[in-house]
Amino acid sequence: MYLNIKESKKMKTAHDLVTLAKSCIKEVRLADAAQAIQNADILLDVREADEYASGHIPGAIHMSRGMLEFKLSSNPELTARDLKIVLYCKTSGRAALASKALQEMGYQHVQSISGGFDAWVEAGNPVAKPEAVEFE
Repeated sequence: MYLNIKESKKMKTAHDLVTLAKSCIKEVRLADAAQAIQNADILLDVREADEYASGHIPGAIHMSRGMLEFKLSSNPELTARDLKIVLYCKTSGRAALASKALQEMGYQHVQSISGGFDAWVEAGNPVAKPEAVEFE
């Protein structure tokens, strides 16, 4: 079914969805991110696998945005709705969408890092990088 022009004007862009999500979630300021991470039960990196592999916040578990709800739902250790969760992506858009989705799933303590991984790195915070595998 095709949308007519009047209906298409009502469509939201990705930016609109991120803005809406940010209006209903808790974003932690970069200055407070290290403390939030320390207080969290789990730190989630919701970027893609190649982004995570190129460097991530130490202690972060990779769980891409596209599979987040499925992975959380299928892991009994992660189904407690009172878990303290901090998550991030590259610049904070995907993390905002993920935070909103987790709230909708009933998670009560979800925070997204404002500015994401890029802001974390720019501030000079530590980055974990997996060891490269060397073949002889």
